[in-house]
Amino acid sequence: MKKHQDKVIIVTGAGRGLGRAYLHRLAAEGARIAVAEIDTFAGSAAVDEIHKSGGDAVFIETDVSSKEATVKMAAAILDRWGQIDGLVANAGLANSVGGATYDQISVDEWDRIMQVNVRGTWLTCCAVAPHMRERKKGSIVTISSDTTMWGSPKLLHYVTSKGAVEAFTRAMARELGADGVRINCVAPGLLNNDATARVPKEKREWNIQNRAISREGTVEDLTGLVSFLLSDDASFITGQLIVADGGLIFH
Repeated sequence: MKKHQDKVIIVTGAGRGLGRAYLHRLAAEGARIAVAEIDTFAGSAAVDEIHKSGGDAVFIETDVSSKEATVKMAAAILDRWGQIDGLVANAGLANSVGGATYDQISVDEWDRIMQVNVRGTWLTCCAVAPHMRERKKGSIVTISSDTTMWGSPKLLHYVTSKGAVEAFTRAMARELGADGVRINCVAPGLLNNDATARVPKEKREWNIQNRAISREGTVEDLTGLVSFLLSDDASFITGQLIVADGGLIFH
């Protein structure tokens, strides 16, 4: 039997990049996938790919920063499949946010990053946690960044938002654990994907040279970790932050 056979797993922000890689890995391992994505074109395309590979998936247009939208998302999934076993709270703003010093970031940009990366993670978890608690099982994976470990400059709003996600994960683990629900956080390093295409070559090279594993990171380096944390193999792991950056940061 496949690792996630017949489980229902939500992946937010699954229309591109890491989110899309997560859903393909989880679908290949037997999960039924809910693609919660604000971009209709990207979300529908992701579902089409899963269907073509023989998997089961549904697209639900979702703005994770909206309580109404996240509640409707969870209700639609329960109406379709009757259960929610896992959540990858992946949706977030990352690209096109760098380059400004702390005093050059606009209030609107700061607020938007927090709305999606922090409030979005919180609201998505709030939408699915009651069902998981009622069933006395479930696993949630939140997504941070290794930039919180070394304080990447000119990304203050992004780094701050991801630090909040890490703290949120620890506190939520305390609240959910008694009901058998786990939540862990993954902090990827710099990867070679569309979201990091704007990163200067010099920064990429610096990352590679200073890693214990001296190569570029790929989306495939993250999918196995997320799958593991969602699986029964990680049944005694909760509240943890796992850095996956080739050994740039030792945590």
